[in-house]
Amino acid sequence: MLKKTALATLIAAASAMPLTQAQAADYQIDTEGQHAFIQFKISHLGYSYILGDFKSFDGGFSYDPESPDDASVNVTVDVNSLETNHAERNKHILSGDFLDASKFPQATFKSTGFDVDDDGDEAEMTGELTIHGVTKSVTFEVDHIGGGDDPWGGYRQGFEATTELNLADFDIDMSAFPESMRTLELYVVLEGIRQ
Repeated sequence: MLKKTALATLIAAASAMPLTQAQAADYQIDTEGQHAFIQFKISHLGYSYILGDFKSFDGGFSYDPESPDDASVNVTVDVNSLETNHAERNKHILSGDFLDASKFPQATFKSTGFDVDDDGDEAEMTGELTIHGVTKSVTFEVDHIGGGDDPWGGYRQGFEATTELNLADFDIDMSAFPESMRTLELYVVLEGIRQ
């Protein structure tokens, strides 16, 4: 009787293992539905702010709510899709004075680690960010917005993340501008559809 019980327990445990592993899923970032954003904010001479975003990007992430520390993200941004609601400013930022988008048309982020707090809703994600042809390790503060079924039969997860970039780290020369303009706040919202 004891052997039968032990065998049944082992079989049940082995059967349950794929179910746990199956909870890990890959998500395609929902850029078509405008539920994902890559936005930035930078001081304008210390008197106001320039707000902008990148309209075109794609990528995905992997996330398992049972093992959130294993999450990963991969995003590619079309630098020429930059928009600040001012055509001449867009052109200047994309020029060789700043982003040099003709030479460096893509920016990328590939995560290297994800450290989640005890309740699983806040985390720090580290990764390799490439802008202006320069790759640096950066850390994003990440909040899990939520996850669940959508009205169209899919399943979604959503996150928001922020970081501050020193533009000189990416060989973008801001020395002619006030100190307040030498750093940039980056705000990212990623809603993904489970594949």
